[in-house]
Amino acid sequence: LQLVESGGGLVQPGGSLRLSCQASGFTLDYYAIGWFRQAPGKEREGVSCISSSGGSTNYADSVKGRFTISRDNAKNTVYLQMNSLKPEDTAVYYCNALRAGLDYWGQGTQVTVSS
Repeated sequence: LQLVESGGGLVQPGGSLRLSCQASGFTLDYYAIGWFRQAPGKEREGVSCISSSGGSTNYADSVKGRFTISRDNAKNTVYLQMNSLKPEDTAVYYCNALRAGLDYWGQGTQVTVSS
């Protein structure tokens, strides 16, 4: 049972990336999914989350209007579309699946925003 993040990389300020979080060994259908990030020397912080149905989403103030979370349960995948990226978005991004005491984390994907 694992979550695998992908889609990170090096991008210039103002650029875009789409992160994916795919589950292996279980279905994400009944899990709320959160994206978190951790920059060097800083604590892990919540970025965005989406309910199991996809009907409810939340964003950190720092990413509102720039990031969009979505899910495709048929593909067992959750996405984080990141636009207008800033250097301060540089971090390792993790996804988390949460349901009734069950809690899974991925290994993270590095996002670096730099010119």
